[in-house]
Amino acid sequence: MKIKISFIASLGMLSLIQAPPSFADNINGKNLYVQRCSMCHGTDIRGTGPLANKSNPPTPDLTTSAFKKRLKDYPGVIVSSVILRPNGDLIPKTLRENGVKISAYAWKVQDFRDLNQYMSGVILKNR
Repeated sequence: MKIKISFIASLGMLSLIQAPPSFADNINGKNLYVQRCSMCHGTDIRGTGPLANKSNPPTPDLTTSAFKKRLKDYPGVIVSSVILRPNGDLIPKTLRENGVKISAYAWKVQDFRDLNQYMSGVILKNR
């Protein structure tokens, strides 16, 4: 009986340590998205921002079934896309050519988590 109580207490402690992301973290993710991504991807994440068609290739719709599958198969795909920028200079070049100045940003791991959480939530809500 003492072992069961100890085990249950341990689970309770773990749930406090590994709490789910808070609402505030999602607000950080939304703010990062609006400030740094929406000009191309749009507020709806469908590639409808004012600069969406000014890059080659055009900004993709991230709510498509193909991207949702990618998101499911590779949960960190949003974060890795931001970090690795598979198209090289495409994003900075598109911004430069259209006179958009975004200040440098010192990304933290939590920022990537928040951005991924926010975007995943919006993407998975869209059908």
